[in-house]
Amino acid sequence: MIIKRDIYLNRLISHKHNGRVKIITGVRRCGKSFLLFNLFKEHLFEQGVKSDHIIEIAFDDFRYKKYRDSDKCFEFVDSLIKKDSSEKYYILLDEVQLMDEFVNVLNGFLHIPNADVYVTGSNSKFLSKDVATEFRGRGDELKIYPLSFSEFYSAYGHSFEDAWNQYYTYGGLPYILKLEAPNEKIQYLQNLFIETYIRDIVERNAIRNDTELGILIDIIASAVGSLTNPQKLSNSFRSTGKTKISAPTIKKYLDYLQDVFLIAPAQRYDVKGKKYISTPMKYYFEDIGLRNARLNFRQQEETHIMENIIFNELRYRECVVDVGLVELREKGNDGRYHQKQVEIDFIANQGSKKFYIQSAFHIPTSEKKIQEERPLLNVDDSFKKIIVVKDNILMKQDEKGLITIGLKDFLLNPNSLNL
Repeated sequence: MIIKRDIYLNRLISHKHNGRVKIITGVRRCGKSFLLFNLFKEHLFEQGVKSDHIIEIAFDDFRYKKYRDSDKCFEFVDSLIKKDSSEKYYILLDEVQLMDEFVNVLNGFLHIPNADVYVTGSNSKFLSKDVATEFRGRGDELKIYPLSFSEFYSAYGHSFEDAWNQYYTYGGLPYILKLEAPNEKIQYLQNLFIETYIRDIVERNAIRNDTELGILIDIIASAVGSLTNPQKLSNSFRSTGKTKISAPTIKKYLDYLQDVFLIAPAQRYDVKGKKYISTPMKYYFEDIGLRNARLNFRQQEETHIMENIIFNELRYRECVVDVGLVELREKGNDGRYHQKQVEIDFIANQGSKKFYIQSAFHIPTSEKKIQEERPLLNVDDSFKKIIVVKDNILMKQDEKGLITIGLKDFLLNPNSLNL
C-alpha cells in the first residue's frame, strides 16, 4: 500500500540543493523513512537522477553496521562522489544517530560542493531542539506527523463515517492501515507506547523509575485539551495518594514527552491584550490512537478527541496554533458589570493569515449556539471566525459573519480554511 504524502514530499523537494542538511523529524513510526527512501527517492528517479548518484545508508540495517564508525562512513560516502562532476549526489541516511560523531560527519558532507544531504533520526537521541544546537544554522528541520485524516481516508477506502470511527479510535500511524483485527491494532499501539516511546524517554534522560512518568502520561491522556500546569499536575499526583512529585520534575517530564513528539502544547493568547499567557496551557497528543491505547480505550469521548484531531490538522497545514482568551465585560443578574474570560478553542496563524476556530461536536440548542458564538463575536478584527461541527453540512456564513463547516469538509478539503 502506497500512501501519497505529497505535502511533505513537496516541502522536501523545495529544500533541495540549498546547501544545508535536511533533517526529517517526527514521532517514531510516523513514516519518516518511507518519505525519504521511497517517495523522495522515486522523485529523484523521475527527475533523471542516476542510481549511482543516490547514496543510501540505513544504520539500523546490519549490512551497514561497519559504517556506524564515523571515519568509515565518511570515507565510504566520499569515495562514491566525483568531486569534479557538476552532477549532484544525494546522500540519504536513516537512523543517523546510530553513527558516532554523526554531527561532525554531516557537517563534513556540507563541504562537498555537489552533495545534497538528507537524514532521519530516532527521537531517542535526535530531537528537533538538537537541530539548532548541533548544526548552528546549517540544518533544516522538516517535521512530519502521523497520517492526517485526509491521508488516512485516501488509503482506507470505506465511507467517511467508517473511516472516522477507525481514525478517532486507532489514530494515524501508517502501519495501522495494514492491520485488520481490532485486537491487532490495540496490541500494536500499546506495545509501541511501552517498548518504543517510553523506552526512548527513559534511555535518553536516564530515568531510574518510570512509574511517575507513566502516571503523568495517564493524567495528560485523561484530560486531553484541558488547561493545566506543573503545579496543578503535582496536586493531581498528591490526590491519587500514590506518590508525590514536584512541579519542577513534572515540568521536565512534560518536556521529555514533547521532545519525542508524543504530546504538543497549545499556549493561551490574550486576543484583546495581544500577549501570551505562560500558564496554564493545554496539551494534545500527536497521535490520538496512542492516547487511546494508553488509556486502554476506556475514555472515548468523541468531543475531546475531535478537538485533538482538529488541533493536529491545523499543525499539519503548517499553522501555529494557540488557545484564544477573550476578556468580556458583561452585566450580571445583580445589575453590575463583571469581567469574564471566555475561550476560543484555537487561534491558527498561517503566515499573514489568522483563523479563529471553535470545535463544536453538536449544537443541539440555542444556548449551546450562543456559548460557541460568544467568544468569536467578541473578537474585533476581520479574520475568519469558524465553527467546526461533526454534522455533515455544507459550509455556510451567517449574517454575523461566522462560518460553520462540517467536519468532513473541514478535514477533506485542503482549502477549507480559505474558502
